[in-house]
Amino acid sequence: MQAERLLNALRSGELDERLRPVYGAAALAKTRGRFEPVIEGFCRLFDPERTRELYLFSAPGRTELGGNHTDHQGGWGLAGSVNMDTLACVARNDEPIIRVHSKGHDPVVLDVSDRAIREDERSCSSALVRGIAAKLDERGYTVGGFDAYTETSVLRGSGLSSSAAFEVLTGTIMNCLFCGGELGSTELAKIGQFAENVYYGKPCGLLDQMACATGGVIAIDFADPANPDVRRCAVDFEREGYALVVIDSGANHSDLDDAYAAIPREMGQVARFFGAERLHDVDEERFLRERDKVLAACGERPVLRAEHFFAETRRALEQYEALSRGEFQRFLDLVRESGTSSEEKLQNVALDRPDGDRLLRVIEKARALAGERGAARVHGGGFAGTAQAYVPLDKLNAFVEGMEAEFGRGRCHIVQIRNVGGVQLL
Repeated sequence: MQAERLLNALRSGELDERLRPVYGAAALAKTRGRFEPVIEGFCRLFDPERTRELYLFSAPGRTELGGNHTDHQGGWGLAGSVNMDTLACVARNDEPIIRVHSKGHDPVVLDVSDRAIREDERSCSSALVRGIAAKLDERGYTVGGFDAYTETSVLRGSGLSSSAAFEVLTGTIMNCLFCGGELGSTELAKIGQFAENVYYGKPCGLLDQMACATGGVIAIDFADPANPDVRRCAVDFEREGYALVVIDSGANHSDLDDAYAAIPREMGQVARFFGAERLHDVDEERFLRERDKVLAACGERPVLRAEHFFAETRRALEQYEALSRGEFQRFLDLVRESGTSSEEKLQNVALDRPDGDRLLRVIEKARALAGERGAARVHGGGFAGTAQAYVPLDKLNAFVEGMEAEFGRGRCHIVQIRNVGGVQLL
C-alpha cells in the first residue's frame, strides 16, 4: 500500500485482523498510534511524494527466564518474547544500497555488494545489517537494496535485547523482500547470531535471537547448535498473580565486552581440559571427580562457572517442565536458585570498580520489596545490566515506587509475553 492508503487503513481498523494476533485486542488503539510516526518518518526521509509501495514489520524484545549463560555451552535456556518491539516501514529501491534510519541512532548506509568484515563497523548497527546480507548471499539469495525507517519501544540497555530485536527485524525484512519468506524462525535467529558474532564482534549465544524470532515462551536445547530443539510453553504471569518486572540498574555497561567474553572463554577452558569445545560435551561426574585437577590447571573462577553451567542447564529444563505442569511456585523456587548461582558461581553480578556493586544492590532491594512470595535474579548478561523480578500483584505499586525512589525514575519495565516473533504485518 502507498502511505495515505496505509494510514487510512490503520485509522479505520481495516488492518486490525493483522495486528490483533500480535498485539492483542486491548492494545490495538495504542498500536495504531505507534505505526503512524513510523510511516510518517519513512515518508519524510524516503518518500516525500508518498508514491512507494510500503511494507510494515515488527520484531519483539526478549526476556531471559532461565539458563543464565548456558546457550553458548550447548545447554538449555528458557526465554520469552515481550510486548516491546521494534517497528519498521520499508520499501524496495532500485539501487544496490541498503539504508536504515532508526530513530535516535546513526543511519546505516551500505552497498550490498560489499560483504567484507570492516573493523570500523565493530559494535555498529551497520555491521549487523552487512553481516545478515552477507550470510544470505552465502546461502544463495540475492539481496538487493531497500530503505527502512524504524522506531523501537525496546529500550536500549534495558536488558530486553534491543540488538537481537534489530537483527531479527532486519532478517525478517530481507527474508520477505529477497528470500520469498523461505527462512523459518530458527534460521533467522542463527543468521542474526552470525552477524553479531562475526561482523559486530560480540561472542553471544543464540538464546536472545531465538526468543525474538520465535515468539512466546520457549525452552531451547542448544546441544546441536545447527538444529536447536525448541519447545513452546504457555504461561500467563498475571493469571498466576504476578507481574514480570525488568529493572535497569542504571550502571554503565558500554565497556564490558571483555567481562562478557570471559564467561564463555573460561567455561571453554574447562571444557578443553577434558578435550571438548563446550561444557555440554563434558561428563559432569568426571568433572566432579577431577575437580581438584581442573582447579589446579584452570583456576577457581572457571571451575565455579563450570559448576554453574551444569546446575543451571538442568534448572532451565526444570523451569520449563514446572511451567508446563502449572507449578508456578516450583518455577519461582528455581528462579531463586538461579539467582544465587549466578551471584556466587557465575559471578556476573558485581565488578571490581567504583559502583561495581550497583546491580547487586538492585537485586537485593528487589528481593526485599517483592517479599517472600516474590523472586529476583540477574537478567541476561549481567555485571552492570538489569535485574528481573516476579512481583505479587498486590505489591506491584509499592515495588515500583520503592525501586525507582532509590535507583531512578523509569528504571522498572513491566513486561508481558508476546506470542508472535519477528513478523511481516503488511
